[in-house]
Amino acid sequence: MDSPHGAAVKAEDFGLKGPRGWAFQGIGIDAAPGSLIAVEGPSGSGRTCLLLALTGRMKPTRGHAEVGGHRLPKRMTAVRRIAALGPVSGVNELDQALTVAEQLREGALLQRHYGAPVRAMLRPRAERRAAAETRIASALEAAGLDLATLPKGGRTSVRDLERLESVRLSVAIALLGSPGLLALDDLDLKLSDTERAEAWDLLRSVAARGITVLAVCSEAPADAVVLRTSPKEPTAPTAPTAPTAPTAPEVPEVPAVTEGAADTGSSTGDDGKNDTENAPANDTENDDTKGADDALAEAGRA
Repeated sequence: MDSPHGAAVKAEDFGLKGPRGWAFQGIGIDAAPGSLIAVEGPSGSGRTCLLLALTGRMKPTRGHAEVGGHRLPKRMTAVRRIAALGPVSGVNELDQALTVAEQLREGALLQRHYGAPVRAMLRPRAERRAAAETRIASALEAAGLDLATLPKGGRTSVRDLERLESVRLSVAIALLGSPGLLALDDLDLKLSDTERAEAWDLLRSVAARGITVLAVCSEAPADAVVLRTSPKEPTAPTAPTAPTAPTAPEVPEVPAVTEGAADTGSSTGDDGKNDTENAPANDTENDDTKGADDALAEAGRA
């Protein structure tokens, strides 16, 4: 496995707004290549959206960012090429029906088809297979995952892995593409204190290889560059209106109908309703804010 130069991550007043309001806003960072970056905040505070935006999977609507010299949002495709995702729910999850060995081979195959230069695909099959096995072995070593320690070795089902083992497998698959930025969502989810410390040690070792690491967590370690997302503020309830005293009904005054009466300014359509009732509501959303509504689906296709 190559040891690429990590991607510097910079952002200024970075934000993303969707139809339901701000997913995140006001984000600023200037992290050097090979940094360990933690996105810290409570669940529902826009942590995953920020991770996907910084890896080129979601389009921001305010400010700008730069990853590996590629400016967002203009060069999202270029950022996706150098940023590898760990598992993100609904976007990039491990296949529970596969074995560990099958998942690794699938990752190597996808990398060969979509990430390797064309000349690499022209090599003899035996040479390509040997190169893939070498990359897999190197990635497993970097992720600290020894297949011999699994219940059935490489034939162990992905669904039978412990949470920390799943994290290590995801990191190994991501490293097959020699990324400049490795991004992981919900790193400390369902981990004990000891396992959480092991997971951060793993990411420190990846960063020590020169790869920039971006990890979503509930609590960041002291040595990480921290990006904090804020919980959403609830909308203040509207004060109830005091009831008014009932009044006697007024007798409507019937206007006299005269020939050639003046036009009142309202017209009716074919259904007899006023045009103002038939007119569509004005759509105030702009193209930028629409991107967050189905952003996870779009990220899954990226």
